[in-house]
Order: sequence, then C-alpha cells, then structure tokens
Amino acid sequence: MDHFDYRDRTLFCEDVPVPELAEKYGTPLYVYSEAALVANLNEVQTAFRDANPVICYSVKANGNLSICRLMGQHGSGFDVTSQGEFQRALKAGPAAAKVVFAGVGKTDSEIEFALKNGVFLFDVESEQELHAIGAVAQKLGVKADVALRVNPDLPPKTHVKTDTSVKGVKFGLDIETIVDVAKGVVGHPGLSVVGLHMHLGSPILKADPYRMGAEKGLGLIKQFRAQGHDIKYLNMGGGFGINYRKDEAKPASAFADVILPVVKESGCQLILEPGRFIVGNAAVLLSRVVFTKSTGGKHYVIQDAAMNDLIRPTLYGSFHRIWPVAPAAGVPVTPDVNGDPDDPQPFREMPNCFKQDVVGPVCESGDYLAKDRPLPGLTRGDLLAVFSAGAYGMTMSSNYNSRCRAAEVLVSGRTHRLIRRRETFADLVACEEDCLT
Repeated sequence: MDHFDYRDRTLFCEDVPVPELAEKYGTPLYVYSEAALVANLNEVQTAFRDANPVICYSVKANGNLSICRLMGQHGSGFDVTSQGEFQRALKAGPAAAKVVFAGVGKTDSEIEFALKNGVFLFDVESEQELHAIGAVAQKLGVKADVALRVNPDLPPKTHVKTDTSVKGVKFGLDIETIVDVAKGVVGHPGLSVVGLHMHLGSPILKADPYRMGAEKGLGLIKQFRAQGHDIKYLNMGGGFGINYRKDEAKPASAFADVILPVVKESGCQLILEPGRFIVGNAAVLLSRVVFTKSTGGKHYVIQDAAMNDLIRPTLYGSFHRIWPVAPAAGVPVTPDVNGDPDDPQPFREMPNCFKQDVVGPVCESGDYLAKDRPLPGLTRGDLLAVFSAGAYGMTMSSNYNSRCRAAEVLVSGRTHRLIRRRETFADLVACEEDCLT
C-alpha cells in the first residue's frame, strides 16, 4: 500500500508513526492517507483524460464527509445510491459537482429530491423505475436525464455477491429487452434518455470484461440513436480491483486501454464511478490485542476490532493482510504474501510465525478478520494493522452487540486530524431515549 510503510520496524502512515495515532485516538481506529486518496483519484483522471471523463466518486465505498470533500476539491463528482448519500454529496462537494443517482429501489420521494437538487443523471435499473422517474419529472414540470443500465450477461468475474452483470441478478435491464424499453419512452414528456450505463461488479482484476462490455454497449447505443434518443454518455461504472494481497490488480491505464477506443467510436462522453480503487488501499484499520488463546489445536488472537467494524471477511470471505504495527526482532517486517487470489496457498513460509485466527469480541462464531493466518506470537496490548480497509469498512460498520463504532483519522504528511469521532453510549441510545415511557 502506497503511503503506508515500515521504518525502523514501525508502521508509518505518510510521516506519522501509527502507534502515535493509536495512543491519541484509541482503537479500533481507521487511518486514512490523504496523499493516497488524491494519488488514486489522479491515477484514474490521468489514465482516462483523453475521453474528458466525468469521474464520480462512489460514496457507498466510503461516505465520510471529509473524504467526499477531498474528492470534490480535486475535481470529482459523486455516484450515489440513496437520498442519504445524495445529501452527503451536497454537503461535501462543490455546488457544481455532478451527482449520478444509481440503485434499484429509488422511491418517488428520493426521485423528487434528486430532481429538485440538480441531479446530473439517473442510472435506471428497471422499466418500472424509468416510468416512475418520468411521472415525478412531469409532476414537477421538468425532464429527467437518464442512462439506462444494461446487464450485459457476461461470464462470472468476481465474488458471487458482488458480480452485477451475470444473468439473474437484480441490477440493470436485460440486454435482450433494453432496446424495447428504450423504444417505449421515445418522445416521453418527462424523460430524456441520454446515456447507457454498465457496471460489471467489483473488484474486477482483469481488463477484458470491460472490453467485452463496452463493445456490447456500443451496439446498444447505435440502436438507441436509431430510435431517436440523443445518447451523449457512456457510463462504464467502477469496480476496478485493488491489491488486497500483493500485485494482483491492474493499474487504471490497463482498463483505459480497452475502454477508451470504444468511447471514441461511440462519440460519447465517458462517465466512471470508482470507489474502491480510490479509497480501498488508502486506509488501515488499527486494533489492539486484548487476549491470546489456544484451544482444540487452534490459536486465537482476540483483538478489539470485530465484524461490526469490518464485516467483509465474514460477509464475503474476503482477504485483508494483517500484520503487527511494530514487529519484534526476528520477525519479517511485512508478511510474504502470494499475489495470486486463486492460489490456495497465499503465504510463503515465514520465520517465527504460526497459524492463528484473528477474531473480535462480538458474540458470533463468524466474528473473524482472518483464519489460519501465519502471524508471529503476540501479547496483550500489541497493535495490529488490517490493510486495504478503506472501502466498505467503516461504511458497512454497525453497532451490533451495542458496540460503539470506530473513530476515523486523516493523515496529511506529518499532521493528522479526526474526521469522525468515536461513538459513545449516548449516541447508541439517542434515538431511543425520547421514546421511553
């Protein structure tokens, strides 16, 4: 991970020693690198600049207002999937920021809110939604700009729970019927079909699915235009993979190589909705060892971050590198990880390490961050870093077991500041106390 490195056997975020952050803010703690966030956004902007793209940061990946504001300050719009995310974008971004509204279940009130607040484009997921947007727009006396989201029915590309363009998922319009749906709203007084949207899933580690999807999209754009729709935008979504293990992911330029030629042929302006690619490797989750335990031939590291703080391993079986913040002498400074996600042996042999399960305090057997993970011997009070935790970490966290959610800190060079305070018990019961009888 860029901007996180070990110096004299201690992990730093930019120029700040990570133990300093744990001491000041406590644990569990999400630590973000501002330099990494900006560099990752810039990598996408640079790779696709020949298409003059509209880059819309995906708020669902991490909606912290300070992070969203940073994105807006560096030229990004926002991709949102709810009114709450839309409100975050409005609060964080410059007034001119473009907001694309996606999601399969937009309510009439959300549609009205979006139209009244200058939504740039709706990504439409179903025929009923298309007509609902048209009806709300007519009621308001406006026309809604929409992009029809197609499910291009591509082969499986990623985890079954995050693959959104295989047949039978809830997302998008079937490629076999989308042309008829578009034909049905030609001349609609409340709708302007101005784009095609295609999000393939996440994280995707190969560029070829984007080439196949974009080529299918090109044919649809031609058919829409033949119907009379003024198609201006090709939205290829997000989903670019990141290095959770080692070097398994592609740079943004690899995706640009297959997408840009199709964009040029289409005559459209490109829209992209990156989230994980920008924020995923810009953060670590810090935790502190509470106890260690051996039972039934298993070794456990019980630390204070749990499935309510980072649910991805429980939800998806996802992999996050985990390593001590200050490895002892004789222990490798970083784990030796195989970058091939399909290899059943992700680790090479490491001295002074043995297999341990990294678990949390939540009362569930599914509360774990890693299983059978080669780690050195650890003791009470040791700090652990869970890497690649910036995307779908804090944003999917919960208060299960009445646990207060973690604090978040943004590091810039040698300085750091709190961007979300740690919750308190008062926060947990604030919505309930007024209802007591």
